[in-house]
Amino acid sequence: MEEDFLKVRAMNFPRSIILGHGVIQQTAEVCRTLMFGHEGLIITGEQTYEAAGKLIEDQMTDAGYAMSKVFTGGTNQDSIDKAIEAARKSEAKFVLAIGGGSKIDTAKMVAKETGLPFVSIPTSVAHDGVCSDRASIKSKEGTPLTVQATPPTAILGDTEVIVKAPFRYLASGCADVISNLTALNDWDFARKIRDEVFSTSAYALSKYAADSILKYAPVIRPEMEEGVWYVLKPVVASGTSMCVAGSSRPTSGSEHMFSHALDLLHPGKAMHGEQCGVGCIMMMHLQGGNWKQIRDALKNIGAPTTASELGLSDEDVIDALVAANKVRKDRFTILGDNGLTRNAAINLARTTGVI
Repeated sequence: MEEDFLKVRAMNFPRSIILGHGVIQQTAEVCRTLMFGHEGLIITGEQTYEAAGKLIEDQMTDAGYAMSKVFTGGTNQDSIDKAIEAARKSEAKFVLAIGGGSKIDTAKMVAKETGLPFVSIPTSVAHDGVCSDRASIKSKEGTPLTVQATPPTAILGDTEVIVKAPFRYLASGCADVISNLTALNDWDFARKIRDEVFSTSAYALSKYAADSILKYAPVIRPEMEEGVWYVLKPVVASGTSMCVAGSSRPTSGSEHMFSHALDLLHPGKAMHGEQCGVGCIMMMHLQGGNWKQIRDALKNIGAPTTASELGLSDEDVIDALVAANKVRKDRFTILGDNGLTRNAAINLARTTGVI
């Protein structure tokens, strides 16, 4: 007799995604269409407020919305608590997150805590968290954590705004999405060896995102708005793959463990996406894949491919490679349970030209 089928999967996605030139001009209309109510909170930073926040605030005010704002710093508990308090004090019915990843991740945590819907309005794209349901935060001890949060209800990705951000941010975002390739290999290993839960839909979205960045690498250049256009859709697809999977599995594997190890051992040297890109080169070599394709695409875009380009010493990279498997013992990757020996780490970094 066949057993009853009891499988359940819940997936939360953005309801509205608008990408392209000048789309922040549609902010008030999007909020009206989504019937948020007339009291809103803007979460932003002082620089991003001048770059785009004030323009959006004025637009919302002209449209009849009562807007308050809060300036926050990095994604730590103090910033999150400050934003939650501002949301409650203002009696906001929705949140506009205007800025880079830290402002958007803060808004995700505010949405999780308060139940308020929020709109993601990135002014830079340094990683694929623009639309995901995961937030990267720092514990009180400074340890980087990836936690379940709330995805945005809408996304407004304005290429005219994002192209004005330092190109390093966009290159970092590209590297983060490219690194999906090793994360997916790790996930497939875990499916075959550990019988881990696997989503072919999430896999396909994540793979499409990485392949798209590889394809358009030659046209992703500083001060070229068209390049931003080619990056935005893959970034959104990459974030959506996490919403489908219900975890960061389709976008985070051994390459992210290397990056997190660097954050713990040698913090503040490079950006998250940059570190993941370099980690992807080395992990793809371990996985027996085309690591030179990864390296060449990163070089083409202008993202780091070596320790020195990350601002790290050779020893920094070796330390992180040896420690990487200990970062997330619950996540099976090519690094296995025992990780790399120091000699193996040295050989890997040298073979791939990272050191």
